[in-house]
Amino acid sequence: MSDDTQPNQDPAESPDSDAQAGVPTRRRVLAMGAVTAGAVVSIRPALAQTAGSVLNCEIPVPDPGRAGSYIDANGGVVPARTKGAFPPSTRAFKGEEVKRAMASGSTLPGTDSDRSRAYVKYIRRLQRGQGGFTCFASLQMPRG
Repeated sequence: MSDDTQPNQDPAESPDSDAQAGVPTRRRVLAMGAVTAGAVVSIRPALAQTAGSVLNCEIPVPDPGRAGSYIDANGGVVPARTKGAFPPSTRAFKGEEVKRAMASGSTLPGTDSDRSRAYVKYIRRLQRGQGGFTCFASLQMPRG
């Protein structure tokens, strides 16, 4: 930035002459504030977009690597047609649906309460490398 004094003005006569060397002038502080405000304006839409994409991400139950397997009452993956276990979901669940079910105990769409509980337990046990893990991990991140 340039000096805040006028071309023919003595620095000792500037409006901020009582400011010590190295202390920003009022004009510089205002300019820095304007730059900061611009950064906030450009960051907020990006955060909003990220939050929206998290709610629209999908979690398959079970993940594609174990398609056709059933989910037992404890959220474990078991062979197809295991007695007492639930068939795989016919569709992946949106992040928003999973978040709501985990927070309030409501059922996932298209499921009854027992199946939904089993699916939510499965989702809570997802690990890195499994389909839906990144979406689930994103739901766990606090939003500001």
